[in-house]
Amino acid sequence: MSHVKTLRPQDYNEVLYVGHFYRKGMPVVMDLTGMSDADAKPLVDFAAGLVFGRRGDMDRIAHKVFLLVPPGMAINA
Repeated sequence: MSHVKTLRPQDYNEVLYVGHFYRKGMPVVMDLTGMSDADAKPLVDFAAGLVFGRRGDMDRIAHKVFLLVPPGMAINA
C-alpha cells in the first residue's frame, strides 16, 4: 500500500478514525499539534494500545505527531 492517511483529531471522539484506518492496514500519521498536552495524552495512549495489540509499530516523527505502522509493513525514511 502506498497511501499514508494523515489525521488531525480535535478531540478524543475522533480517535475512532485513527483506529478505523489503522485496522484497514493503512499507516496513519496522527497529528495532535492542535490539541493541548492534556487533551492529546489519551489519544496517544489509545494509539499505543492499538499498535501494541495489533503488533504494529509507532514512531514519534515530530512534537505531537506520530506515525502508526501496521504489522508487516515498513516505512522508508
